[in-house]
Amino acid sequence: MTVLSKGKDAFSHAFENYTDTVYRVAVHNCTSRTDAEDLTQEVFLKLLQSHKLFRNEEHLKAWLIRVTINLCRNHARDRKRETLAAEIETPQTPQYSTVLDAVKALPENQRNAIYLHYYEGYTAEEIGKILDAKQNTVLSWLRRGRDTLHDTIGGFDDEI
Repeated sequence: MTVLSKGKDAFSHAFENYTDTVYRVAVHNCTSRTDAEDLTQEVFLKLLQSHKLFRNEEHLKAWLIRVTINLCRNHARDRKRETLAAEIETPQTPQYSTVLDAVKALPENQRNAIYLHYYEGYTAEEIGKILDAKQNTVLSWLRRGRDTLHDTIGGFDDEI
């Protein structure tokens, strides 16, 4: 079993031998070549910062591919959030803007439950299926989210 050294030696070796592979995986998982180029650089930055020892060439290659896929997935999720935020914005009125800002400030589970229930019209049962959670958990998220919104901006006491 050959152990590849960590640090600059592993980085140089990986950069010389696997840049094309990382880039192809990124192109396959991204919507634009520019994003793929940026994420390819980020993968190699992570390798340079890593203190990982690789058992062999295949271990190094598999690690690079996994990191590339994970970064692409994170990037796609971030893009989706930006798009969703832009789509739910409506003509600005001071009160609605305050509510929307307050909803965006909630913890992720509460924010998603509130959004899906009040903006998209889903029931707690349907939200549970979407978010892979039990109905009672969703009801708790909705209650906590409403309580937080009530404390933050007041007057938000609706029944599910």
